[in-house]
Amino acid sequence: MKFKILAFSLFFTSTLLAQNIELTKENTESCQVGFSFEKSMGKGVVRVVKDSLVKGADEPTYVKIKGVELKNGVIEFELLSRLLPGASDSARGFIGIAFRIAQDNKQFESFYLRPANARVLNQIRRNHSTQYFSYPDYKFDRLRREAPEKYESYADMELDKWIRVKVFIQNAQAMLYLNGQLQPALVVNDLKLGGDVAGGIGFWVENGTEGFFRNLSVSKL
Repeated sequence: MKFKILAFSLFFTSTLLAQNIELTKENTESCQVGFSFEKSMGKGVVRVVKDSLVKGADEPTYVKIKGVELKNGVIEFELLSRLLPGASDSARGFIGIAFRIAQDNKQFESFYLRPANARVLNQIRRNHSTQYFSYPDYKFDRLRREAPEKYESYADMELDKWIRVKVFIQNAQAMLYLNGQLQPALVVNDLKLGGDVAGGIGFWVENGTEGFFRNLSVSKL
């Protein structure tokens, strides 16, 4: 597996050219979130908060990037997560990326983080720092119940600090890298929508999160 991951990373590094995408009001749109551009945090920083009327977890709640469709390739960006005032005790700063989003938003894949879990003195919570899920049929609770530990992992991170994220996608495999680490924090070899799906990209948040995103680049295979 280590050889496979290394070869995969070298393949993308040597063959793909990243396209930097400037985030503007013209090329972003809401899907069940409120969002704004925060000049105080620098150019091109998007603030995203989930619509309070959406009660379910792991729903299509993201800012979608217009005109971008990806099947295989690399997504890179930075994110920062804060807990909203009055957030519930179960809030963890849930924040991440949705990819291969259908045009009607009825299906997508996702990696997300729980930054509040990473440094608590509770190993079970620490093991739930990163998460994969697939909408609509494979949300985190089903995956945790049917395949414990397979779609979650530990990674060091903090609330209210910028985290560099890189996602490699090839057919039915995806890997999540954080903060320039050479090895992935989470590996998924069986994306639930399969390996032949292409779709959009979105900045995803969950209940209790004030999320910020910047420096998006996309490389297509």
